Amino acid sequence: MRYINILAGFVGLVLAAGRTSPPEGALVVAADGSGKYKTIQDAVNALSSSSSEQSIFIKPGTYKEQVYVKQLNGPLVIYGHTSDTSSYAGNQVVITGSKSQKTEANNDATATLRVWTSNFKLYNVNVVNTFGKGSQALALSANAGDQGYYGCSFKGFQDTVLAQTGAQLYAKSYIEGATDFIFGQNGQAWFDYCDIRVLSASVGYITASGRADAANPSHYVLNKCSISAAGGKSVEAGAYFLGRPWGAYARVAVQSCTMSNVINAAGWAVWNKGDERTGKVEFGEYGNEGAGASGTRAKFAKKLDAPVKKESVLGSGYASASWVDKAYLS
Repeated sequence: MRYINILAGFVGLVLAAGRTSPPEGALVVAADGSGKYKTIQDAVNALSSSSSEQSIFIKPGTYKEQVYVKQLNGPLVIYGHTSDTSSYAGNQVVITGSKSQKTEANNDATATLRVWTSNFKLYNVNVVNTFGKGSQALALSANAGDQGYYGCSFKGFQDTVLAQTGAQLYAKSYIEGATDFIFGQNGQAWFDYCDIRVLSASVGYITASGRADAANPSHYVLNKCSISAAGGKSVEAGAYFLGRPWGAYARVAVQSCTMSNVINAAGWAVWNKGDERTGKVEFGEYGNEGAGASGTRAKFAKKLDAPVKKESVLGSGYASASWVDKAYLS
């Protein structure tokens, strides 16, 4: 047992190392001009049509741009400069935008970061949409499967993270918002050890699953996450719900999470009064703790008999997939 504990500690130290220089062959982005590219989009546009893995390293700075990654022929890894790869706390790269659906045609078009390629990994980058209240305004639009986000931060107000399609993994990351800020229609997204933070609002919803029929594989799972008010924000007890059904077959599980009293005793909400959409939803909880985990839950939600397994969301071969970094998983 002592050997196992020592080994676990060693692995933790390795993961906690900083990343302050680019890996060999990486395209280097630097806002101050010390890299080959001054914007992230310029580096993305310079990627080749090769099927081999390519990488981009971003030096410290705030990058005011919308970044679009189209479907590529091979894997892509984007690294942000950080003093601590094990979480978002030491991140020194911020991508920021302020587009909203007040002026854009759809959700995806508002996103500060739009990722439409598979076999994609993002490490230690903060992504922000500063628009605020009043319209859908995404930080991230993840529109392909086989995507992993590690030690990242995503901030918005409404519709912060769109996990739209395929298997996606978010680990040791930070996600902030107020209304439907983890959402999508066809995504199979696993959120592991993430800090979910809510903003000041009279009422708010963390997830909005748009699963439209029973054959749709979409499933959103919050696993071993913490849920509470964002730093410096005043949130009344019971103001937030774990989710509401955007689609009639919405499916979300919240398991082994710690939640503060910002979560309403009912846990889950209808879509809207008069348009409840709760008849065929699958809202479940297992092994949650904290003040927000107690209370009489909504009748259309259930207590799970066992936790959802990663394989059922990410696929049976997830552990050996190139886009999955197991060092970040619980």
